[in-house]
Amino acid sequence: MRTLVIGSRGSQLALWQANYIAARLQEVNVATRIEIIRTTGDHLQTASLSQTGGKGLFTKEIEEALLDGSIDLAVHSLKDLPTETPAGLAIAAIPERESPFDAIVGSTLADLKIGARVGTSSNRRGAQLRILRPDLIIHPIRGNVDTRLRKQKSGEFDAILLAEAGLRRLGLEQEIAEVFSADQVCPAPGQGALAIETRVEDEAFHTCRGLNDLLTEQAVVCERTVLSALGGGCQLPVGAFARVVEGSMQASAIVIAPDGSRFVRETGTHADAVELGQTLAKRLLDQGAAELLTVAVEGH
Repeated sequence: MRTLVIGSRGSQLALWQANYIAARLQEVNVATRIEIIRTTGDHLQTASLSQTGGKGLFTKEIEEALLDGSIDLAVHSLKDLPTETPAGLAIAAIPERESPFDAIVGSTLADLKIGARVGTSSNRRGAQLRILRPDLIIHPIRGNVDTRLRKQKSGEFDAILLAEAGLRRLGLEQEIAEVFSADQVCPAPGQGALAIETRVEDEAFHTCRGLNDLLTEQAVVCERTVLSALGGGCQLPVGAFARVVEGSMQASAIVIAPDGSRFVRETGTHADAVELGQTLAKRLLDQGAAELLTVAVEGH
C-alpha cells in the first residue's frame, strides 16, 4: 500500500492528534506522512471565534485539500467539524474518545474571588460559567493551549477554561484545578473525540474504518444530531453530552443565552442515537431555544 498523507493543522495539539492516528495506522502496517495546512481559524488570532461567524473555521482548507487529492485523510477535533460533510467526503472513523468534559485551570470555581477574570474562547463555556458564577468577568482568549496557559500564569487571567481532553493529550493534566460535570458545564457536541475524514469510499476510507469505536460513534452522532437539528454552528452556546449505558443512549442538551440569563435544558433516553438527538432538539425548540440562538447570532 502507498504512503497515506495525513492533513493536519500545525498546532501542538493538532499534531499530537495526527501523530496519534499515524501511530494507530502504523500498528496495522500502514505508512503515513503528515502535511501541515493553515486554516482560516489559524489566521484569526485576535478576534473571538464567536465574533468571526461562519462554519468550518478550522476545517475548510483541510477539506479542500482532501477534495483536490493533495492529502488522503484529515484528523480533526470532532467538535470543530461542521455537522454537514461536503459532497465527496465522509467521516471514516471516530476512535475511542478522550474525556468530553471541560476543565478550569488556575483555580477551582469555588475559590475564585468575586469579579475574577476568566478566559475562554467558547460562548458555550462562558454562558454556562455565568450561570454558575454571575459575578465573574468573562473575557475571550485565543491562541494554542500553551499560549493560553502562559496568559493565565502571567496574571492576565485568574483562571481559564479548556477542554480536559486537550490538556491530557499534551501531558498537562497537572494544570487542571477542577473538571466540570456535564450538569455544571455541558460539553460541546463531539468534544474529546477525533474524526478521521477521507474521500468517500476510497482506499483511505476502508483503511481507517478499522479505527472506529462504535460506542463513541453512537454517542457523538446523538450529540451532533442535536446541534444539526438546532441549526447551530460549533461557536454557538449549545451543549450536548451522550453516552451508552446498559445498551441504551442517555443524553442531555442545553441552549444558553450568551449572558447566561436564560437557558433551556433537556435530558432523555432512547435506543437510537439519531432519534434521541432529534427528540431533544425538538423539546429544546419547543421551550424557546430558537430565540436564544437568534440572540446569540445577533450578539456576534
